[in-house]
Amino acid sequence: MPKRELAELAGGYTYLEGLRWHDERLWASDFYTGKVIAVDLRGKVEEICRVAAQPSGLGWLPDGRLLVASMKDRKLLRRERDGALVEHADLSALAGGPVNDMVVDARGRAYVGNFGFDLMAGEPVRNTVIARADPDGSVRAVAHDLCFPNGSFITPDGRTLIVNETFGNRISEFDILDDGGLGPRRDWASFGELPRTDDLQALIAASAIGPDGGALDAEGALWVADAIGKRIVRVARGGRILEQIDTGVLGIFAAALGGPDGRTLFMAAAPDFIEANRRARPEGRILMTRVDVPHAGRP
Repeated sequence: MPKRELAELAGGYTYLEGLRWHDERLWASDFYTGKVIAVDLRGKVEEICRVAAQPSGLGWLPDGRLLVASMKDRKLLRRERDGALVEHADLSALAGGPVNDMVVDARGRAYVGNFGFDLMAGEPVRNTVIARADPDGSVRAVAHDLCFPNGSFITPDGRTLIVNETFGNRISEFDILDDGGLGPRRDWASFGELPRTDDLQALIAASAIGPDGGALDAEGALWVADAIGKRIVRVARGGRILEQIDTGVLGIFAAALGGPDGRTLFMAAAPDFIEANRRARPEGRILMTRVDVPHAGRP
């Protein structure tokens, strides 16, 4: 495998998530300052907005307005053209825990994951749903029984949704139906059976990978941030690891492909995902490296 040289694009953040390449810049959410930022390839950072209840996943409506997952109040917010943040959809009746990553399709339908339980309070693991928020703000559950649905990707033809299950040791996929519903779940990649337990540490110990955020490339492979392995891997459909980038002491929790040719891999790095640690020490950063295959699908 080729040796990838890592560079730092930006640093000094608490915990970065929701990386998206959009409008010639990399966008990200910084959990514990509440900032949504955009940074260009020279490292120039613009603060876009602040979300009091903790921002996570990002996406855009067809008219260009930004959607932000507001984690702790379990809502989607919409940034209007004058910069005002307004409620777009309330997911609290469906989400079993804080909302997290999402992807928005070409019709403006947002597919949103959630924790399913209170991770930082040490609650038992509970499976949960993927919620769909339509442009009119209506919401419904479109998939059930997922273990921490997280990074999500839509294939270039708009017909398949791929979802990383962080504590499920698998990546799932669904057909996207004409009405925006999802067909039955099937494995995009499975990394092994897990014990039947609601104990998080037991699940982590039995997992080969903790799929968090990531990026879909033009060959149909996924760059997958491994939330438990301090690495990012390029995975083929079926689960074969094609490439691995190790970071040593830093975990990788989100990723995006972008840049002018789509071949820059951006990674959100931090020492761990524990809230008390990340609030106390601004060690989150964005790393980047060059890869061979450009991005694919919706960013």
